[in-house]
Amino acid sequence: MYYWQNNNHRPRMCRRNAEINITNLMDVMMVLLVVFMVAAPLMTSGIALNLPKVGGKALEGKETSINISVDKEGYYYIGETEIPADKVVEKVKAIVAANPELSVTISGDGSAEYGRVIGLMALLKEAGFEKVGLKTEPKHRNMKK
Repeated sequence: MYYWQNNNHRPRMCRRNAEINITNLMDVMMVLLVVFMVAAPLMTSGIALNLPKVGGKALEGKETSINISVDKEGYYYIGETEIPADKVVEKVKAIVAANPELSVTISGDGSAEYGRVIGLMALLKEAGFEKVGLKTEPKHRNMKK
């Protein structure tokens, strides 16, 4: 870019600042990082359960499932909605009718009655659901040196 000076008629070449200023970009990225760090835990929904810890590794695959939770008082939940025991099979059948490839996973609280969890599993098996599983958390192994 050329600029004319007043005292002579020769153009003078001026250089533009070619440095990249990333300070503003870093500020925006830090704000987004904080927003996502705060929002991520809020995105998980469901009932707070203390799942039993067992060995083994997690199942791998792209299969999706319906999660039925049993809390320590023995109430059943699909998502965050409490479902009466006599209506669980109806609700699950309605959901599976829309997507037949869904499996059913039961998340039972560690202090829930064993009979409530196994009773739910038996109800679902009797209703014709072949893909019924129990959800657990992996057991942390103590590493010895």
